[in-house]
Amino acid sequence: MQKGSSIWTPANIVTMIRVALVPIWLLAAELSVPQQGAVSISALLVALLYLVISLTDKVDGYLARSRNEVTAFGKFLDPIADKLAVIVALCYLLEVGDVSAWVLLIIVSREFLVSGLRMVVATDGVVVAASNLGKAKTLFTMTAICGMLFTRALPMPMFGIIPLDVISFWLLVVSVVLTAWSGIDYAIKCWPAVMRSNRG
Repeated sequence: MQKGSSIWTPANIVTMIRVALVPIWLLAAELSVPQQGAVSISALLVALLYLVISLTDKVDGYLARSRNEVTAFGKFLDPIADKLAVIVALCYLLEVGDVSAWVLLIIVSREFLVSGLRMVVATDGVVVAASNLGKAKTLFTMTAICGMLFTRALPMPMFGIIPLDVISFWLLVVSVVLTAWSGIDYAIKCWPAVMRSNRG
């Protein structure tokens, strides 16, 4: 696939906007005030903004592929934007007591592991492509975070038989399992290159 000659492609601009929106979202989240038994407009806007940030993850990838404008800058910035959006949101949810510190520990540890392995195998000229496990992990994590944010904004119970907070909790459980699984899968794929680098 041909690479774009400039970093100022539509896909990269969307990614940069997504990165810029994360601190704005965090400030809005810190200032929002959930209301017991009533819809909180400020918390609802926070949830909607995070939904926009999550959905743009698909927009920039589509633009890059459809316009044949995949750039090295985009490959570098896109995963950073994903990780920033997830980790900042989880830190906020940890601060307000909606997630366990163990969730953040597992997710952040996986990112350190994958980043470290990627640097090691890169010295051997090996590139391990992103797997469907990693993509599913990101999808479930962002969906769970959106659910938790909407739970803070809307009066409970929601969605009839199964409350939204319960759905969000189990989505987060699945995302943590996928996070650990994808990290192990990545380590297994990288292990032969790691051993070659060690012998060298």
